[in-house]
Amino acid sequence: MTRFIKEKEKRTLFFLAISLPALVVSFFSVGNLPVDTAWIAILLCGIPIIKGAVIGLVTEFDIKADVLVSIALIASIITGEIFAAGEVAFIMAIGAYLEERTVAKARAGIEKLVHLTPATARLVKDGEEFIIPAEQVKPGDSLRVLAGETIAVDGIITKGQTSIDQSVMTGESLPADKGEGDEVSSGTVNQFGTFDMTARKVGEDSSLQRMIRLVESADAGKAKIVGVADRFATWIVVIALASAIGTWFLTGEIIRSVTILVVFCPCALVLATPTAIMAGIGNAAKYGILIREGDALERLAKVKRIAFDKTGTLTAGKPAVTQIVSSTAEYSPDMLLELAASAELRSEHPLGKTIVSYYRKKEGKTPKEPDDFRLLAGRGVTCRLDGDTVLAGNEVLLSEEKIPIPEILSQAAEKAKENGCTVIYLAFGRNSIGLIALSDTLRPDASETVSSIHNTGIKTVLLTGDTSHAANHMARIAGISDLKSNCLPEDKLTAIQDYQNNGEPVCMVGDGINDAPALKTAYVGIAMGGIGSDIAIDAADIALVGDDIKEIPHLLRLSKKTMGTIRINLAASMLLNFMAIALAITGILNPVLGALVHNAGSVAVIINSSLLLKWRK
Repeated sequence: MTRFIKEKEKRTLFFLAISLPALVVSFFSVGNLPVDTAWIAILLCGIPIIKGAVIGLVTEFDIKADVLVSIALIASIITGEIFAAGEVAFIMAIGAYLEERTVAKARAGIEKLVHLTPATARLVKDGEEFIIPAEQVKPGDSLRVLAGETIAVDGIITKGQTSIDQSVMTGESLPADKGEGDEVSSGTVNQFGTFDMTARKVGEDSSLQRMIRLVESADAGKAKIVGVADRFATWIVVIALASAIGTWFLTGEIIRSVTILVVFCPCALVLATPTAIMAGIGNAAKYGILIREGDALERLAKVKRIAFDKTGTLTAGKPAVTQIVSSTAEYSPDMLLELAASAELRSEHPLGKTIVSYYRKKEGKTPKEPDDFRLLAGRGVTCRLDGDTVLAGNEVLLSEEKIPIPEILSQAAEKAKENGCTVIYLAFGRNSIGLIALSDTLRPDASETVSSIHNTGIKTVLLTGDTSHAANHMARIAGISDLKSNCLPEDKLTAIQDYQNNGEPVCMVGDGINDAPALKTAYVGIAMGGIGSDIAIDAADIALVGDDIKEIPHLLRLSKKTMGTIRINLAASMLLNFMAIALAITGILNPVLGALVHNAGSVAVIINSSLLLKWRK
């Protein structure tokens, strides 16, 4: 499909490139040629327009702007006004090309989601493992999932402990610790340990397949905005034909009727929207905003609420050390950090890597190499340093080792969790000595961006798969009062549908695979182009190439300015058309002059639209 579009685009550009010099030669009568060269423009640019108009009329009785254009072309040719016919065909071909350029290309987001579904699963039966196609898994089957494998179906862990990367479903960058009795979803990735599970929801009922269906249904349900010229085409055709026939009947001069059809040909009207949209797209591109859908600016101007995802959108999308708490004067925060960095030096867990990276950046050196390092899936790590045992992990790890947690650490941990932090406890020997709190951090320009959005009169809401503690903390800092936490993909989609059903068109801003259904369902979808997944970008109408959310307020104002420019273009082009008709009826304009007058209107529309290229409030 994409290849076909590119070939069609190249062919159109080739036809336009040949038609332009042919029209110049025709207008100035260069070379005293036996045949008017304007016929080249008629054949290359006009025939496709007439063909499309006939097909639309015959198959669907669909009256669009190309019907009036075709009438004007044929009338001009019959009366011998070849240049006028060629000029009209050329202008309309440019308008059609610009319109096509604003239409979205074929996208592969759904196919990419399908590819996330694992092809096979490990069935455990009578103590033996069998590799079977994922679609053959039945509810109740016992499956085994190794480290690094993608989970094939929804189910419950029956044996083992691990950490699961659930970003495909929740959008959260940190893996979730899982043990016996915990639920796991298809499409999520087993990070560390091996575990056994019982299949519950398989095939079309699995979480990933449900999300694929949500994306498909949301895409099909998003209405496309019809071009203004096509919207009023029936009335334009009726008025033009009535004026032409009435003039012919009253004056008996066919040339005046042809002139009416030529000047009423909606070239400027057709150009009014796509030229402004293209200029708006060019303006946005200068600020790192890629507009992928031609009518996205038109829709964005009507948005009443912006919904933000949290992780990777309002926040940086990766954990950072926010607090180090010691429970004894014997260990300073710097000493705790050094112990933790050594313990986590060989860890593959994102939190462990963050601690090591933070230590290296702060101290400018590599942590001490640990002995007897062990990764305990879903709990933490343990090692030996200078002959003593060091533990770094969660409450479960310390409970298994029967190491008590002092009250001072329990209180600090509770407060940190209320602020959305993940806590890693540290134990040296058999004693708890401190903790390190880590959290995703708000983008530095997030609160300013939210404030600027509110100043435009648009409301905001936070939709996140994270816990209520983390969501409340980030929303409070960012200045967002409305929020919904613990959201699965269908929850975000439902929330957006509820707002839109209540008359609030929503613009969704997200970055993860789990945001794809919401991005599709929203009136406008904006994806983070750098940190965002390919699937989220494919589902969106607009992409922020540099993940720069501070440009969203400019984008909102640009959309309203673009719509204002379109309205001016439409009003001016219609006014010019009616004035030209009056002149054509009185015989002041002939077809060639009429073509030039309405051509001047087209040029004026293009110039007015081009002013958008450098606009910024």
